[in-house]
Amino acid sequence: MVVQVMDIEAPRAPIDQTATDTSSDAAALRPAAGQVWDAASYARNGRFVAELGAPLLEWLAPRAGERVLDLGCGDGVLTEQIAANGCCVTGADASVELTAAARARGLDAQLIDAHALHYRSEFDAVFSNAALHWMRRDPDAVIAGVYRALKPGGRFVAEMGGAGNVAAIRAALYAALAQRGVDAAAIDPWYFPNADEYGARLQAAGFELRRIESFARPTPLPGDVSGWLRTFAQSFLQALPEAEREPLVLEVREALRPILARRIAGAVWMADYVRLRFIAVRPSAA
Repeated sequence: MVVQVMDIEAPRAPIDQTATDTSSDAAALRPAAGQVWDAASYARNGRFVAELGAPLLEWLAPRAGERVLDLGCGDGVLTEQIAANGCCVTGADASVELTAAARARGLDAQLIDAHALHYRSEFDAVFSNAALHWMRRDPDAVIAGVYRALKPGGRFVAEMGGAGNVAAIRAALYAALAQRGVDAAAIDPWYFPNADEYGARLQAAGFELRRIESFARPTPLPGDVSGWLRTFAQSFLQALPEAEREPLVLEVREALRPILARRIAGAVWMADYVRLRFIAVRPSAA
């Protein structure tokens, strides 16, 4: 199902944009609880994240000379592609490991908590791919920070997990952890809104919503789902003693096999992804 919103009515009054600046050094960061990023594991099990970002780059339509903030830049693969268009790009991420990997590509990558962006009217565009759903603590603070970071007339172009994203994987994790006496909802790091909810948040911050859509995108994995779990489900795995984590991964894999493993030129595991993609603009007069 695809929902498209064009020519949205005028937004409500903006929420407070005067939040106090916060230091961006490592001590100030509060990444998703329990989630640990390893650059090599991410490259091995999550490279599809950047590879499937090409349509979002088309929505961004970067132009030479523009200043662009890549929010949640990860290891910088897409940041690098934006820079190749002649843009001056700053990457921002809360992971020490992934920020280091982006810097190793020769990129300007800053260690920053997206809930406390300190920029003021500096960027022509803010770009974000597959990162906003990790910013569950206070989505409105993230949006407000993006608004402040943009120049008047600047655009916010992003894709994130939408309502129903990895629903089967999430359900299997919840069930396996419940059998071990763990409340998975209490440690769930993900925020997957629908188009109406996130669109309303953008408008409440003062953005003009130009386009928003939600769509299912079953996504082939490079192996079975166990590599995905070890890379992206650390928040759940960290709830258990180390010796119990791998048995949990294998149990969840077998529970998901009849749902996600498909016979397409051999066994291919397909993650049940749903994406939310949008363009929002800070008004020129703001």
